[in-house]
Amino acid sequence: RLYIKISKSISLLISNGEFPVGSRLPTERELSEIFKVSRPTIREAIIALEVKEIVSIKAGSGVYVVGNSLKIDDFSGDISAFELLEARVILESESASLAARMITSDEIDLLKISLETMKTEDAKCSKADREFHTLIALGTHNKVLLKQITHLWDLQDNLNHINQKRESVCIDEDRHSKIADHEAIFEAIKNKDPKSAKKAMQLHFTDLLHAMHEITEKKVVDEARNKALDMRKRFIISDSL
Repeated sequence: RLYIKISKSISLLISNGEFPVGSRLPTERELSEIFKVSRPTIREAIIALEVKEIVSIKAGSGVYVVGNSLKIDDFSGDISAFELLEARVILESESASLAARMITSDEIDLLKISLETMKTEDAKCSKADREFHTLIALGTHNKVLLKQITHLWDLQDNLNHINQKRESVCIDEDRHSKIADHEAIFEAIKNKDPKSAKKAMQLHFTDLLHAMHEITEKKVVDEARNKALDMRKRFIISDSL
C-alpha cells in the first residue's frame, strides 16, 4: 500500500502550492529519489492521482497538475444506492474477470495484504475494503475501468444519502460472510480463473444487495408501525371521557 501513501503525499504538496495547477511534476526518477521509493511505486501513485483527476499524464511530455478536488457529476444527487450498486456489480464483475488474466504477481501480493488488513480492522466499512476493490481494478491494467470504478467509490463515499445507506448495511452485515466473499474473489484471481473471479464478485454483490433490501424493508415496516402507533395514541378513548 506504499503507493497510496505516496499519492497522498504528492496530493498534499499540490494542495500546499508546492506543485501549482498547470505545473509539471518532477520525473519518476526525481520523485523516487525524493520519497526514497522505487519507480514502479511512483508510477502507481501517479496513476492513482490521475484517476482522481488531480494530474494528467501527457505522453512524451510529463505529468501535469490539473486540480485537487473531487468532481461530482450534475446527475449524482439523483442516483439511488441501488443504482450505484447495480453499476458496481456490472463493472467490478468484469473487472475481476479481466484482473484474473492480467494481474501481476506483485499486485497479487498487494491484494493479499489488503485482504489480511480487512480481517484485522474493526470497522466493517473499512478502508481496506475500498483498497481491495481498487487493487483489482488496477490489476486489469485498463485505465478506463480503473477510473470508472474509482469514481463509483468516490460517489459512494461522498454522497450522503448513499453513504448513510452503506453504513447502515455495514452495521447489520455478517462480517464472516463478508470476509469469505473477499477470500473467494482473491483465490479466483490468484488462480488466474476469470470465470470463477467474475462469479465470486457477483455473489459478493448479491450478499450486499440482500442486506440493502432487508435494511430498506425494515425501515419501511418501522415507519408504518410508528405511524400506526401515532394514530392509536391520537384516537384512543380516554378514561376521562
